[in-house]
Amino acid sequence: MSLATAPEALVPPGAAPANPFAGLATRIDRPLGLLVESLAAALVLAEIVVLFAGVLARYVFHTPLVWSDELASILFLWLSMLGAVVALRRGEHMRMTAVVGKVGPAARRLLEALAIAASLAFLALVLWPAYEYAADEAFIVTPALEVSNAWRAAAIPVGVALMLVFGALRLARLSSGREIALTLGAVALVVAAFWLARPVFASLGKLNLIVFFLVVVAVNVFSGVPIAFSFALATFGYLALTTSTPMVVMVGRMDEGMSHLIMLAVPLFIFLGALIEMTGMAKAMIQFLASLLGHVRGGLSYVLIGAMYLVSGISGSKIADMAAIAPVLFPEMKKRGAKPGDLVALLSATGAQTETIPPSIVLITIG
Repeated sequence: MSLATAPEALVPPGAAPANPFAGLATRIDRPLGLLVESLAAALVLAEIVVLFAGVLARYVFHTPLVWSDELASILFLWLSMLGAVVALRRGEHMRMTAVVGKVGPAARRLLEALAIAASLAFLALVLWPAYEYAADEAFIVTPALEVSNAWRAAAIPVGVALMLVFGALRLARLSSGREIALTLGAVALVVAAFWLARPVFASLGKLNLIVFFLVVVAVNVFSGVPIAFSFALATFGYLALTTSTPMVVMVGRMDEGMSHLIMLAVPLFIFLGALIEMTGMAKAMIQFLASLLGHVRGGLSYVLIGAMYLVSGISGSKIADMAAIAPVLFPEMKKRGAKPGDLVALLSATGAQTETIPPSIVLITIG
């Protein structure tokens, strides 16, 4: 199984989209994307300041800031949604490319456009329920800050709307007019077919679980649709077509899943990993391990494994771990005759193993 996050890597170079809106989409995308990324970065800094102030007030001055956790939760929901927007704009949502990478250039471009169109379909379907959810939350007042809960819940419809905008811009930038028409038409036909098949789904009972969460998810995933949107489409379809559950409930579950304070560990550990890399701490730890094992046969391979385990116990982010270790060790290992493919395989396998070392973002996310 192969996973990828950047569809541009799968599009042949020089295959510029033949549609009149590509240039306009690029001109709109750049400043708007910079604005969203700047807001997301500001939210990360705000989270660090708020949490540091809360810890300092509680354990040093013994005067807890009762509103710090509540404010951190609100900021984190906004950060999560803006982060999803940035990931969609860059094509960095996790997805499977085992099938997409094996087809020809024309089919590959069509599947890339289809993945974006399917994501846009879910965003368009969930936008109104997200707005309704935020409007319902306006009547609730937060206990500590005593402000309307709509300030927090508004992050979801705003994030969904921004993802719709960036998804449309991305489709215009990367696809031709024919590909856009074909994929949007195909997605619209599939949505209409599922809607008309509601009586059939009503007669299937629990078999609908297989239809939506096995068949629909599998087709989407293997077609290159981002995994998050594949499950989101299946969930939305199941709830809307086979139950009487209001779609606001699904949005509420999204809100709850992104509002847990424990999830704050994810961006903060990524920041810590980047800090370890920038300050040179990771390099110093690697040099210490190299002084112990570098002289033995295959010693730098042991150093790489040990360094990954050591740094993983500090940062929790595999991206930060690899960024800190690979630039230090890979050049010397290549000089000693190691093959680049072997180095990448060793780094990847070690990164997968060290997900079991606390603090681990994967384990934190799973709960």
